[in-house]
Amino acid sequence: MYDERLTVPRSWWLLPVAIGLTLALIMLRLTAVGALVGLVVGIAAGAAAISSYGSARIRVVQGSLVAGTARIPVDALGAAHPLSPAEAVAWRGPKSDARAFMLLRSYVPTALRVEVSDPADPTPYLYLSTRSPMKLAEALEEARRGARA
Repeated sequence: MYDERLTVPRSWWLLPVAIGLTLALIMLRLTAVGALVGLVVGIAAGAAAISSYGSARIRVVQGSLVAGTARIPVDALGAAHPLSPAEAVAWRGPKSDARAFMLLRSYVPTALRVEVSDPADPTPYLYLSTRSPMKLAEALEEARRGARA
């Protein structure tokens, strides 16, 4: 079993404060209460957006790979290729295919590219940002062996 949450870096949590302060300054021209409302709403909305963006999960459970909103049986997947930071940049840039499924988080430097072997699926591969590409590849291989048994 494999479970990873692609949380945002801690420094990103300063962004809601900046958004709140910006809204407070804008609303200050109207009233002081408006500034307070702008501060609270800005911080809450920014925190909700960052929390949502950082809640992406990659899991290998019950013979399936669950990556974000996608759920793919492991027997429909081919070889898994761990990508170094330089390779990850290339595969999310010039080497990328528009048909690929990409769970991309720019703050995660490494990734795993998993080929899709199902001929009925037009998706050529999955690009998954992950901090542990080797562990994810091993979990997929183990799940594949378990599905065959």
